[in-house]
Amino acid sequence: MEPKEASSEEPPRVRSELEDVLTNTDLPYWQRLRSATWIELKILYRLAGPAVVVYLLNNVTSMSSQIFCGHLGNLQLAAANLGNTGIQVFAYGVMLGMGSAVETLCGQAYGAHKYEMLGMYMQRSMILLMATAIPLTLIYVFSKQILLLLGESTIIASEAAIFVYGLIPQIYAYAANFPIQKFLQAQSIVAPSAYISAATFAAHLPLTWIVVFKLGGGLLGAALVLSFSWWVVAAAQFVYIVVSKRCERTWKGFKLEAFSGLWGFLKLSVASAVMLTLETWYNQILVLFAGHLKHPEIALDSLSVCTTISGWVFTIAAGFNAVASVRVGNEVGAGHPKSAAFAVVAVTTVSLSIALFFAILVLIFRHVISYIFTGGTTVANAVSELAPFLAVSIILNGIQPVLSVDKSRCMYVYENEGVAVGCGWQAFVAYVNVGCYYIIGIPLGVLLGFKFDLGAKGIWSGMIGGTFIQTLILIWATCRTDWIKEVEKSKNRLVLWEDKKDEEDKATSDD
Repeated sequence: MEPKEASSEEPPRVRSELEDVLTNTDLPYWQRLRSATWIELKILYRLAGPAVVVYLLNNVTSMSSQIFCGHLGNLQLAAANLGNTGIQVFAYGVMLGMGSAVETLCGQAYGAHKYEMLGMYMQRSMILLMATAIPLTLIYVFSKQILLLLGESTIIASEAAIFVYGLIPQIYAYAANFPIQKFLQAQSIVAPSAYISAATFAAHLPLTWIVVFKLGGGLLGAALVLSFSWWVVAAAQFVYIVVSKRCERTWKGFKLEAFSGLWGFLKLSVASAVMLTLETWYNQILVLFAGHLKHPEIALDSLSVCTTISGWVFTIAAGFNAVASVRVGNEVGAGHPKSAAFAVVAVTTVSLSIALFFAILVLIFRHVISYIFTGGTTVANAVSELAPFLAVSIILNGIQPVLSVDKSRCMYVYENEGVAVGCGWQAFVAYVNVGCYYIIGIPLGVLLGFKFDLGAKGIWSGMIGGTFIQTLILIWATCRTDWIKEVEKSKNRLVLWEDKKDEEDKATSDD
């Protein structure tokens, strides 16, 4: 069956106050800009605040476990950081990247009022992520051997493996949580997730303290409590979906149809996962290289403090990234190209302003920030020396993640076999990541760190250079985006989906 032309059944255009202002040529330019900015800031305040809280609390919940481990001793801090960086972050990147496919498809479907597809997309993603979690479990099981192959010391690798073993249940919590979270975000339902994350974090802290220090659970106990907390978040959000009236149109229960179309969905999920994983690895390789420096325990401890702080601030940018994807996806799906472009500019500007604020704080308190994690003047002095590099990384991380709104611009194409996915933008970003990170950043960092004996500062300098070049390329690519064309792609995709659905419904009725 040939697909219908997009214009033959064009969905009714949804009125948008922002689009009306941006397209009103009767108003002076500065008045349009002022009005549009105020409208978008109100939307961001409603969406970004809770989204940032969710990402921040989820990250702080994980990092708090490392802090508790740090107060067991410097060895335990280094082991927890290495286990988290070398093993756990890999699984996190894969799962979050694959889950981002839901954010793309749900955002555009919701903007185009195709509500029934949101629940289907979420179920398909959960099926794929649960299946992916099985081979990832093997990486956790053999984490000690993997870390030893990477050249880490035996004592640190052994302790890190203990921490990683307790994180195995967390892999499956990721598989459930990320599709659920993206499903809710696509509908601009973010406040309930924030409340759930806040309540979980409040319970996580005393529970971890009891298990680690009172019951003597150590590294394994801290990791098991962290896994339990992630499952609480996932389960509570799913319960909200089932009982909330706000999800009545988008959640119709579990369907066997979710097992169909998995191949095309897998292609999109893998494309997103590769793109995000390449970036996640790059941000963590710094810590892995630190294990090969002179005095690796001090290097790992100081970098642990810096990367943890960077991770906290990065989650703010990640929250804005989620908002950008929702805003762009909704506006593209609703046929509002000017609003989509303006949303990217507004979100990026706000995220950068917040990053600048935190970078200044890091420089002001560079001599004392390490005492949050562990005592000792040696680590404090090392962190103080790395503070300028941390500040620069925070600023770049305030821009780069938000510009990765590429996920909202993937395109479904129907072929004879079913659904195939054309992800030209993801491929482009993946190539940019490989070139800037792995061809420029890492070799330059290794050269400065080891050949010129600059240590952690040299490694970090090279990697900052790679991130800076990548950020410039993303800015260039975003500025060149034809948003009218993206709206047409979204419209064509939804019409093609309706054709496919009509065929399936007809086949079912004939049977």
